[in-house]
Amino acid sequence: MRSGVIAQKVGMTRVFTDTGEHVPVTVLRLDGCQVVAHRTQDKNGYTAMQLGIGRAKVKNVSKAERGRFAVAQVEPKMKLAEFRVPEDKLIPVGAEITADHFVAGQFVDVTGTTMGKGFAGPMKRWNFRGLRATHGVSVSHRSHGSTGGRQDPGKTFKNKKMAGHMGVDRVTTLNLRVVQTDVERGLILVEGAVPGTAGGYIFVRDAIKKALPKDVPLPGKFRLANGNAEAAAPVAADEQKEG
Repeated sequence: MRSGVIAQKVGMTRVFTDTGEHVPVTVLRLDGCQVVAHRTQDKNGYTAMQLGIGRAKVKNVSKAERGRFAVAQVEPKMKLAEFRVPEDKLIPVGAEITADHFVAGQFVDVTGTTMGKGFAGPMKRWNFRGLRATHGVSVSHRSHGSTGGRQDPGKTFKNKKMAGHMGVDRVTTLNLRVVQTDVERGLILVEGAVPGTAGGYIFVRDAIKKALPKDVPLPGKFRLANGNAEAAAPVAADEQKEG
């Protein structure tokens, strides 16, 4: 299992295939996605990589956090996240993961925070059909109707679908296809829509329900701190089954 990446959602556009068909895609940008720290079994009880993206102002970073970034020789980051990986899939601290970490045609799982809709009624929030337009219904056409509580059970059960706050939920969309990547600009084009607003941070991982392509790099494709690109080896057939 390889590490995922943190990307920033730019927006949506479309690309055309060789046959002239258009494919709607979401553009994700890797803005300096670097490895900040390692989590090891001996010290932390699990194995993972901590990644950071974006550039934070030093005045907005605590003294303790500045020390952690200084140890890793990495500029302060706006967003941090951890990805669990096996010990043999760790990428060196300070390395910058590039867009060709994913290959065109492979499937990924994308996690983001949905747009906030504020307080929403049951028709918008849960797709309720609403009440009748006639037969004595007045004013309450878009209400949710009865909540089910009478003498027995004498209450409304928890998790009843009613009006309330909508959006700002952590959502994962599975099996989105990578259409193409742009290493120079750090762009990943994913087919379809992904949760979140433009400018928001998105987590992209290899799809857990789809097999990895044979030419996917292991442990990933990254650029070392000295500027040299690390050429990771492709996945072998037996390694795919183990992963």
